Amino acid sequence: MNNPKVDFYFSENERWKKEITELRRIALATGLAEELKWGCPCYTLHGANIILIHVFKEYCALLFFKGALLSDTHGILIQQTKNVQAARQIRFTDLKEIQEQEAWVKAHIYEAIEVEKAGLKVELKKTAEYEVPEEFQVKLDSDSRLRAAFEALTPGRQRAYLFHFSQAKQSKTREARIAKCLPAILEGKGLND
Repeated sequence: MNNPKVDFYFSENERWKKEITELRRIALATGLAEELKWGCPCYTLHGANIILIHVFKEYCALLFFKGALLSDTHGILIQQTKNVQAARQIRFTDLKEIQEQEAWVKAHIYEAIEVEKAGLKVELKKTAEYEVPEEFQVKLDSDSRLRAAFEALTPGRQRAYLFHFSQAKQSKTREARIAKCLPAILEGKGLND
């Protein structure tokens, strides 16, 4: 059943209007509840996120929150970046593509529902498995207060910082990112707090 709080999403996006409306029809046909989360239509089972519709400049997509656990016999699930651990997308560039793949899309949605019902979880990398950039390791080794503050952060916050620092290609950029984040780390805040 359509959720009126989500209707705006389908009327505001002129570029992908037909495509996302079709994805909505398919999602709702599976019996999932429609909610608004992160400004996007999200489809849930007993409050658990199953899929999300979102748009980009080049494509629209159906995101599967536990997509890494799905069998991808048709090779249509995409890992957005190498660092995305759980989610996978099916991307579309036109309405015809969605209509041609409807059976596969529904099969993936039903499989995602069964994954949730079974209580399966994606095994996420541990913080210790993330590489600590050399520039940050030097700071941690030379400042016991910083080390204690960083170690007191939740594992998710630690991973966010390590990922943010390591994404910079140049040492100078990594150093600048680290310097900018030091006050927040010392205050016990996460990267996006």
